[in-house]
Amino acid sequence: MAAGDERLEVEMKFPVADLAAVEVRLRARGARPGPVLHEADHYLNAPDRDFAHTDEAFRLRRVGPASFITYKGPKRDAQTKTRAEVEVPLAEGDQTAEDLIRLVRHLGYRPVAVVKKRRHTFHLQAGGFDVEACLDDVEQVGTFVELEIVAPAQDLEAARAAVIRLAAELGLSGSERRSYLEMLLGMKR
Repeated sequence: MAAGDERLEVEMKFPVADLAAVEVRLRARGARPGPVLHEADHYLNAPDRDFAHTDEAFRLRRVGPASFITYKGPKRDAQTKTRAEVEVPLAEGDQTAEDLIRLVRHLGYRPVAVVKKRRHTFHLQAGGFDVEACLDDVEQVGTFVELEIVAPAQDLEAARAAVIRLAAELGLSGSERRSYLEMLLGMKR
């Protein structure tokens, strides 16, 4: 991928008291429901820097037998959670996930925490972009709606505007920029 082909994750997250009410608004807007997933995100910290200070994230996501390793770069603006994201699927099964954790621990990475959530995804169009809306019930943290567009860097402003407009149309307010990991760790202090 050439430098100009960089794809960015443009995301906003909102705390909500009633996920069912948001689901009704999504369906009324034509959103297509996806599966309900149970995810466990195993976050790791680097041996050479503290991701809490550099605003990066490195995790192993488990979804049933599937596993994905993900790196997220620092947030790029103050309103949305726009950042570079690289996600790589791994071979299915517990052994692959356990082997990956063992491998990165040998490289000096340290486990930080595991964030567990129930996620119901919906797919829709907004501003000419494919949007994934996630209704999340995060253990020990709360219930949230995430709106996400993955777009080429040159479409960043249009994608950001589309997410902001969609949030307003869905009646979402009080954007939360902290990650679920940050919120979970803040509660444990």
